[in-house]
Amino acid sequence: MYGVSQTSLKTILSIARCDVEVIHERHDTLFGGKLPSPSAATLRTLQNYVIDYKYDIGIATDGDADRIGVIDDEGKFLHPNEILVLLYYYLVKYKKWAGPVVRNIATTHMLDKVALGFEEKCYEVPVGFKHISAKMQETNAIIGGESSGGLTVRGHINGKDGIYAAALLIEMIAVTGKKLSKIVKEIQEEFGILYMAERDYKFSQEKKKEIYDILLIQKKLPVINLEIDHVSYLDGCKIYFKNGGWIIVRFSGTEPLLRIFYEMDSEREAEDLCDKLVEFLQI
Repeated sequence: MYGVSQTSLKTILSIARCDVEVIHERHDTLFGGKLPSPSAATLRTLQNYVIDYKYDIGIATDGDADRIGVIDDEGKFLHPNEILVLLYYYLVKYKKWAGPVVRNIATTHMLDKVALGFEEKCYEVPVGFKHISAKMQETNAIIGGESSGGLTVRGHINGKDGIYAAALLIEMIAVTGKKLSKIVKEIQEEFGILYMAERDYKFSQEKKKEIYDILLIQKKLPVINLEIDHVSYLDGCKIYFKNGGWIIVRFSGTEPLLRIFYEMDSEREAEDLCDKLVEFLQI
């Protein structure tokens, strides 16, 4: 995405004897006029390359290369949540590493299911990579990451590294001899499928105070036809349901946005849940 990873990542992959085609190779301080964030919306060109030329994988990093975006061999954008699950599964299943995993409070609980399947633990921390790094050091976790695309692995640096994550994905394909899409299906067959999504809302200062008062002072909750397991105010307001689903509302620490992350067994359940919360907060 016109960022800093172009030389280093191309060199690493070429040394690993990969056939590499680079797009947006030049440095551009304006990032081609687009937000340098590797998302489904910004990686259409990469997606088309993978589909048209039948590449095994498409890789993108953001401007400073601490986050990663991936297109699989079928041309599907892999959400950072899926990348985290893939790499943890690979390191435990195929590399025979042992240890827990760390995620932030707004990241998929599929990591919990995979960890449980390997008789390991998944630790939850507030948003902010410093919390992930600290918990990894405390627990000797294998991998830690967040749904925005940042991750690191035990034995590597304590911060996010998209170049390392990209190289590890290539290693996974080489070691397993399987395409990305096949490994994704392998995990789904063993652990099931969860649907996670997020919504962002702009707000006025008056509305922010109102939402803060409702959720964090009065601690009111919407009426939802699901049995609540517990509620956490560790970072915003997160409701955990007995069926394994959850929803969290928090104010972004970097942008003037109210963010809602939610996950259930199906898309319909998840979107219905979020609709009820949005209606409750009148946003």
